[in-house]
Amino acid sequence: MILDPILDYFRGKAVTIPPLDGAFRPNTRLDDAHAFVALTEADNLAFRNGTLIASSGNAVYTLTAGTEPAVLESFPSPVTALAVSPAGELAVALETGKLFVGGKEVALPSAIRCITALAYGADGALVLANGSAKHAPSAWAADLMEKGASGSVWKREAAGGDFREIASGLAFPYGLHPVADGFVVSESWRHRLLRISGSGAPKTVIDKLPGYPARLSPAEDGGVWLSLFAPRNRLIEFVLQETHYRLDMMAEVPRDSWIAPSLSSGRSFLEPLQCGGIRTMGIHKPWSPSRSYGLVVKLDAGLQPLFGLHSRANGTRHGTTSAVEKDDTLYVASKGGDSVLAIDIATAEGR
Repeated sequence: MILDPILDYFRGKAVTIPPLDGAFRPNTRLDDAHAFVALTEADNLAFRNGTLIASSGNAVYTLTAGTEPAVLESFPSPVTALAVSPAGELAVALETGKLFVGGKEVALPSAIRCITALAYGADGALVLANGSAKHAPSAWAADLMEKGASGSVWKREAAGGDFREIASGLAFPYGLHPVADGFVVSESWRHRLLRISGSGAPKTVIDKLPGYPARLSPAEDGGVWLSLFAPRNRLIEFVLQETHYRLDMMAEVPRDSWIAPSLSSGRSFLEPLQCGGIRTMGIHKPWSPSRSYGLVVKLDAGLQPLFGLHSRANGTRHGTTSAVEKDDTLYVASKGGDSVLAIDIATAEGR
């Protein structure tokens, strides 16, 4: 019991990540999927009055097959999260930390400055995830490299009033899903899902995910869709353990070239992870380590993984930040692939 910690001091801790196996077994279903619409940096998806909407840049768009995305609402800064109330009212959060509900700005506590996700409960209560107390949503890579754990979750009752904090000390909460006794939250930097109820500390529902979890949405069969926006890999995990190297990298290297997760890759010769086991005879290997990836996982009603939809290291549908289901079709936002995909769920499940 005492020997292992002593040996760890000399030999270092092993850098391990969960394998893509079992329910996470790789496939090419995202790359094989139909492109429902092209949309630059498509991010948060939702349905409003039966119509698919998506955030991209400074606007929220309505999406219809066969036509160009149409602007529903535009804002002075990038949209970072959106949600639709049971009554059809639209809530939109911005990069500046502002929140609009039904077109009107809502007063927020000064601690809220990084809104990454919004969700309404069945009773109409609005819950928001505040990813970081220090960084804006677009600076998520800096929060990870600093090992940030200043995120929080806040709730406003359906009757209105002020937001109150219901959980704190979270490592970049990025997704919310209402359940009977509270909410499930995805905690990106700790690679897990938490259940937050009305009383008591948050409880871990599932951990040791092979990537960084993003948003959650309900499935029509009572399960949940979980998007993972980037993969874990050994090099990044190693850098996170090397404090001096990591701080020097952040101070001296442009952010796009950090050894850190990314929403897309292969667009610059300055990027890390390009040679060796990445390419052999000019071919990008699908199993090679990658800074970016596409992955959406179906969870059952107990929040346990059933299967996944992948865009592998050599694919292009990376940076999957949101997925929503409607009429047996799953719509996936590939922020790194600048598109929204449409997937027949029966085919995805192998039925």
